[in-house]
Amino acid sequence: MAESAEAAAKNGGGGDSGVGTCERGVAPIKAQYRTTKERFHGYLDPDKQEDVWQETPIGDPGGSDPAEPQAKRSRLEDGQENGKTEVAVEAPERQVPKRARGQNKSRPHVKPAHYDKERLCPSLLQESATPCAFGDRCRFLHDVGRYLETKPADLGPSCVLFDTFGRCPYGVTCRFAGAHLGLEGQNLVREEVVARCAHLPPVRNSLDRALQQQLRKRQVCFERAERALRHLTQGPVPTVVPETTVATVTPEHNSCHAQLDPVGGAGTPNGSPVATCGPLTDEDVIRLRPCEKKRLDIGGKLYLAPLTTCGNLPFRRICKRFGADVTCGEMAVCTNLLQGQMSEWALLKRHPCEDIFGVQLEGAFPDTMTRCAELLNRTIDVDFVDINVGCPIDLVYKKGGGCALMNRSAKFQQIVRGVNEVLDVPLTVKMRTGVQERVSLAHRLLPELRDWGVALVTLHGRSREQRYTRLADWPYIEQCAKVASPMPLFGNGDILSFEDANCAMKTGVAGVMIARGALLKPWLFTEIKEQRHWDISSSERLDILRDFTHYGLEHWGSDTQGVERTRRFLLEWLSFLCRYVPVGLLERLPQRINERPPYYLGRDHLETLMASQQAADWVRISEMLLGPVPPGFVFLPKHKANAYK
Repeated sequence: MAESAEAAAKNGGGGDSGVGTCERGVAPIKAQYRTTKERFHGYLDPDKQEDVWQETPIGDPGGSDPAEPQAKRSRLEDGQENGKTEVAVEAPERQVPKRARGQNKSRPHVKPAHYDKERLCPSLLQESATPCAFGDRCRFLHDVGRYLETKPADLGPSCVLFDTFGRCPYGVTCRFAGAHLGLEGQNLVREEVVARCAHLPPVRNSLDRALQQQLRKRQVCFERAERALRHLTQGPVPTVVPETTVATVTPEHNSCHAQLDPVGGAGTPNGSPVATCGPLTDEDVIRLRPCEKKRLDIGGKLYLAPLTTCGNLPFRRICKRFGADVTCGEMAVCTNLLQGQMSEWALLKRHPCEDIFGVQLEGAFPDTMTRCAELLNRTIDVDFVDINVGCPIDLVYKKGGGCALMNRSAKFQQIVRGVNEVLDVPLTVKMRTGVQERVSLAHRLLPELRDWGVALVTLHGRSREQRYTRLADWPYIEQCAKVASPMPLFGNGDILSFEDANCAMKTGVAGVMIARGALLKPWLFTEIKEQRHWDISSSERLDILRDFTHYGLEHWGSDTQGVERTRRFLLEWLSFLCRYVPVGLLERLPQRINERPPYYLGRDHLETLMASQQAADWVRISEMLLGPVPPGFVFLPKHKANAYK
């Protein structure tokens, strides 16, 4: 290890490399590891040292900031907008444009299905005795030999699904099929492993097909939601009586709550195809009072924030392994859930290792939010439901959701009261300090939220205008914790070390929520619980990424679509992981979350590769774990950590 560090220092590190002293906002890395941009890329790829990336942002002559891809720059010249350049009458002095930040809306987005055009019919994969229902009209292949001729080579000698569960449901379409195909192409099964895994609890909160059809046809009756909405508006709410008045839910989805008819009785209405399940109990007809709800006792626990895109189920499993106590699914849009969109319902799935788990809903109107809450209350298994009042993106804000609810107090109150009335589990709220930077609203809303029946509030110490710029306002969070008492308040913002967590707990909050800190180093939960800095090696970090790919293949599948979906989410995560600076390279501890790493050479080649800010290097890391990328593969990250108004 020491020899690698010395070699790295000779190859561009050290004080004579032309790198100046530590600047403000830059991580304080030891002088022997710091280097320049040209030497950094030359060390990673000596063959292309002459063709080093020419993507230093304009206006940053020192090159201390990470380079940004061409697609993330906007308005390179005055008058250029939406790809069209207007001819100016006068030729004013050219101004230096701002760096493009925030969500990269113009990035090339290729769906995983694009790489698997010749797909085998699912009827052949499921080994069904009945032929394909579509017959000659089926758009998938039915010739296994033809499919194998066009199928790419296997990506590895072992299949994660076959090794873990004893059987791979993807058969010949698996990208690791050589591990479980017999001499005649049959799919092998390990009976002893299958028998052992049969007793393991499955992943919960999947969408039932019958319920999906009813949602799409609007045949689900939301009796409790309609009653709650009538109570809130103090007037009759016009309702449309559907053909089917109750939701068909499988027994594993607690269908007893879904078998009540519109008039409040029990049993099956005449002519209804839905059957009741068991005798009528008090639980079917008597609602819990707010004081009788199960309390959410998570004070002092480590709470993993709901993270859009990166907070998927495989990532949450990684964080649970490192000590996260409470997890929450990604933000789910209530209208998409009510439409039965499978991709939105996938955000609600819960792994057995998630012992305290909640889901986060986003919506702008009381009717859709209340109906969605009632639907989730009787179909999925969660410990709490969270309302998103902190999302800053324009797509949500301009529709009245997210942060916009803080300025719509009447609608906000109706949403909270309506959702809380139809839920049998605690209701929580995640919010920001306010919309405008200098106008804080949270301290005014917290007492009202307490009166409305909210069990817990999480406060992110930034406004919508700030996004992720500047530091979180922890003195204001301390003030809000006193105002919210006795309702517990969790604080969120800028926690990247156990010292940061200790300082946060001194403000009087009930606990801390960790968001970007978990993306930069998911072992942060272990550091906080053990009160130490973990100088984790590059090989250990690669093992974490390998576990993530294994969890991803279990969750998304081991066929071409599953592999490329796993690769995409891995690359999105790597766009955050590259900002982590190893403990052994820092001049002072700890690293601050707003400190960007300069160009440096790590203690070995892998550590240097993981520090690269280039998407091409992230793709190289993914190829170590998931094999080569398909032809024509393109990736640009979805998010930037800081953004502008």
